[in-house]
Amino acid sequence: MANGTEQMHNTEYDYLIKFLALGDSGVGKTSFLFQYTDGTFESKFVTTVGIDFREKRVSYRPSGVDGGRAQRIHLQLWDTAGQERFRSLTTAFFRDAMGFLLFFDLTSEQSFLNIRNWLDQLRQHSYCESPDIILCGNKNDLGEMRAVSEDRARECAESYGLPYLETSAATGENVEKAVMLLLNLVMKRMEEVVDKTMLPTQYSGKPDSGSAPTKLESNPENKESGCPC
Repeated sequence: MANGTEQMHNTEYDYLIKFLALGDSGVGKTSFLFQYTDGTFESKFVTTVGIDFREKRVSYRPSGVDGGRAQRIHLQLWDTAGQERFRSLTTAFFRDAMGFLLFFDLTSEQSFLNIRNWLDQLRQHSYCESPDIILCGNKNDLGEMRAVSEDRARECAESYGLPYLETSAATGENVEKAVMLLLNLVMKRMEEVVDKTMLPTQYSGKPDSGSAPTKLESNPENKESGCPC
């Protein structure tokens, strides 16, 4: 498995956070994660076989909080294969992830239409029915090949109650912003339930941390009413 270039000599951290990248094969998940952890882009397409991961250390300070020590976050970013034949393997990792980056390719209509299928998989296999998810329309640098408009993508994201960003693994546009937005959602969820006891321990390795999910509602009439995704 590939690790981020940042050396992990200091084993001390406050939280271990696991994110999972999802989406069809070829939407740019691997390139996105390499851009985030290493700041590099490989134009040659290499299919992920099964599952891989990258790592990065970041400092986190809750919004509106000044002073004090920033929390040290060890991020594990898991990269899943998008092909159907690996689906049983990759879904086994859903329950251990605290947040999800769901990708589609802005130049691929089919990858956009398959958002619904990925969300159904998440509801079945993740730790709760409404995990924290950021929807990313990737390959924003290929404007002349675009197949999905920004308005249509945002309408889809809104119908599922998801934050939406248009990203580019090639240029780095919104790559860090997407990860940090997801981290903010996860950390906020953890803060809201810090006094609760029945919590998934994978959030930080601490017995008092985890999630108290709220139900993510999508429009039950989406299919019939012409939901854009």
